[in-house]
Amino acid sequence: MATLTADWKGRKMSNDTGLPLITVVGASGKQGRSVVDSLARSGRYRVRALARRLDTALAQQWRDAGVDVRSVGIQPGMERDLAAALRGSYGAFLMTPNLVPPADYEFALGREQADAALAAGVQHVVFSSLENVEKRTAGSKWVPNFTCKALVEEYIRGLPLNSSFVYLAFFYTNIMEFYPPASTSDGLTFSLYLPHHARQPFVDPMTATGPAVVEIFAHPQLYAGASLPIIGEILSADEMAATFERVTGIRTTYEPAYTRESLVRTFPAIAANEHLVRELIDMAEYAVEYGYYADGRDLAWSRQVDPQALTWEQFLLRYNWRGTHTTFGSG
Repeated sequence: MATLTADWKGRKMSNDTGLPLITVVGASGKQGRSVVDSLARSGRYRVRALARRLDTALAQQWRDAGVDVRSVGIQPGMERDLAAALRGSYGAFLMTPNLVPPADYEFALGREQADAALAAGVQHVVFSSLENVEKRTAGSKWVPNFTCKALVEEYIRGLPLNSSFVYLAFFYTNIMEFYPPASTSDGLTFSLYLPHHARQPFVDPMTATGPAVVEIFAHPQLYAGASLPIIGEILSADEMAATFERVTGIRTTYEPAYTRESLVRTFPAIAANEHLVRELIDMAEYAVEYGYYADGRDLAWSRQVDPQALTWEQFLLRYNWRGTHTTFGSG
């Protein structure tokens, strides 16, 4: 699959030192790639991309386009390196990776990033957060992937710097990477951790994150302290399967993997990690029973500021995906 910035070959971003510098943590991930790309395209900023490796095609492509690419990965104990890499930045996009339980240091990673931004004198951070599931469910659902990000957000809000927060919906890309459909005698069977008709928010992180972040940095006072959902489309798993069949012409059915038994039967590789099984089941139940987003969130905002945000149908057409297992790597 082509990189997001493939059409930037031969083009050069402005390196006018009068432009504010924005540094992107986790630049080689799906969200980070989108943010680097959108910031560079805007022409309003100098861009610094922090990635684990510098020897990738994506890193070279960014360098050719005028992006300052530096080797700083997301791992514990990197606060001093992060602070050095963030120095001179007006703004920073911060994010923590989804750790596979029982790994439990996501909050520590986020806190180090926030402290590094403060030490470096960053004026405005945008952090990729999510709802506090433990708080919303009074502890009945265990979804550290969500709650740890919410706790990092809470920590950032207590620091003396401007901050804004984006809440990405379920990723379309996770279906391609982790839950690809199974072949049957006459087509494909889709399975996700959701029941048939429960409508949930989905998004393409590789194209929707960046435009939202550019909008926030362009209007820092308007979005100071805001928590902003990023959504491509709200639809059910049944609707996703029907759209896939219409777009591809491949006969498609949907079989939910919403219970523990159906999840481990459909995705046996998950069964070996009981912590992960519990998190996935609790996450699905949380989204269905409580709603992915808390009441009062502006679910229309991201499509208002980025009308090109991909629907599921547009995502399928853009990537010409026909159900094969697909990975995106790290650039």
